[in-house]
Amino acid sequence: QLQLVESGGGLVQPGGSLRLSCVASGRILSIPKMGWYRQAPGKQRELVATIAGGGSTNYADSMKDRFTISRDNTRNTVYLQMNSLKPEDTAVYYCNAAIKPLSGTINNYWGQGTQVTVSS
Repeated sequence: QLQLVESGGGLVQPGGSLRLSCVASGRILSIPKMGWYRQAPGKQRELVATIAGGGSTNYADSMKDRFTISRDNTRNTVYLQMNSLKPEDTAVYYCNAAIKPLSGTINNYWGQGTQVTVSS
C-alpha cells in the first residue's frame, strides 16, 4: 500500500526554524512530483512548494524567500526547510506526491499532516 508519512512539525518561536520530512513507501516505480501544502484554521489548503523528480521547484510567492524544498530520490523523501517562521505560518502541513506504482497508473497521494505552531 502506498503512503506518505510526515514528521518534523512542532512548536517554534517566531524567527525560528523547522525542517519537515515526508517519506513515501510502498511498491513505487517513480515519483514525478512531490510537494508541501498547508491549511490554517478557517482557511483553505494552499500550496507551499513543489519539486519535480529532476529537481525543478515551484514556490508560493509569500514563502519562497524563507522556505526551501528539496528531495532525496534514493529515499523517496521530500523535505521542507522553514526559516524565519512567523505566527501566520501556523498550520497543518501536508505532504503531497504524484506516485507511479510498480503496476498501475499514476495517482495523487496525501500524508496525514503535521502541525506547525509558531508562537512565543
